[in-house]
Amino acid sequence: MSSKVINPKDMSAGEIKKSPNKSPRHRARELALQGVYQWRITAGEPAQIENQINAEKNLGRYDKELFSKLLRGALAHHTDLEALLVPHLDRPLDELSPVEFAVLLLGTFELCHHPEVPYKVIINEAVELAKTFGGSDGHKFVNGVLDRLAPQLRAQECAERKS
Repeated sequence: MSSKVINPKDMSAGEIKKSPNKSPRHRARELALQGVYQWRITAGEPAQIENQINAEKNLGRYDKELFSKLLRGALAHHTDLEALLVPHLDRPLDELSPVEFAVLLLGTFELCHHPEVPYKVIINEAVELAKTFGGSDGHKFVNGVLDRLAPQLRAQECAERKS
């Protein structure tokens, strides 16, 4: 497996590999990842980043409402989300790759603010994003962090799945 990291910002939103297997919700998560990545690197304005991504041609089918909720929500609550993540990290937050940071921020936001989505789905989606855009072992790191965080944020749901 290659250790080359794909920089989501270096691609236009339309260039993110499209596949008929990707659901509109998965595409929304990919685009939200691109937006969080861009925000992390450039410290740009969230509304401007959102507008820029939405203005792209050839985005394919994506859930525009989910994209907007994920991007706006993750960035609006980033301080609280980061505080939830820090105890589960093996290194300082600022040492995470921008892709790992973006995936973890989005995953944590979904765990906190989208109880209608099962936590296993959120973790799986985050792992898939990390596999696609991150380094060779980034998906393992993302999986471990979110797997430790889920019982804290979804205690009842996690307990029900174990019984």
